[in-house]
Amino acid sequence: MSTESLKDTTVTPAPGRPPSKVTVTWAGDHRFDGARQSGSPAIRMDASGVTGPSPVDALLCALAGCTGVDVVDILAKRRTPVESLSVDVEGERFSGVPGRVTKIHLVYHITGAGIGKEHAERAIELAVTKYCSVRDSLDPNMPISWELQLG
Repeated sequence: MSTESLKDTTVTPAPGRPPSKVTVTWAGDHRFDGARQSGSPAIRMDASGVTGPSPVDALLCALAGCTGVDVVDILAKRRTPVESLSVDVEGERFSGVPGRVTKIHLVYHITGAGIGKEHAERAIELAVTKYCSVRDSLDPNMPISWELQLG
């Protein structure tokens, strides 16, 4: 892609929100380490799945982590803090090349004193449909479903 065509499609970032900048470095075989350019700890991606999640698995982890942060924050604002949260994620893949993700299903496992089912469901709905920047960076037509298991 030429610089000129990139300029035509680039959106100007909102004031106060600097661009995200990361560096991904090859670590041999199918392994890559990625970190913020400011020197944060690195994450390992391994397309072979031996020393870390594959890049596609990392994408699914990013979605779960992003929505998870929002769920924790929303429930904390309701004064019903989360004691534990995990998210199981399944991403269906296109059988051809590239093997892109075509559909995602998230299962949220949440525990916490006083967390009502309706409030947890609303927190998840808001996280997935309104607040998560990772979700909004994916194809808006990609189906993303979720369910709650409240403990």
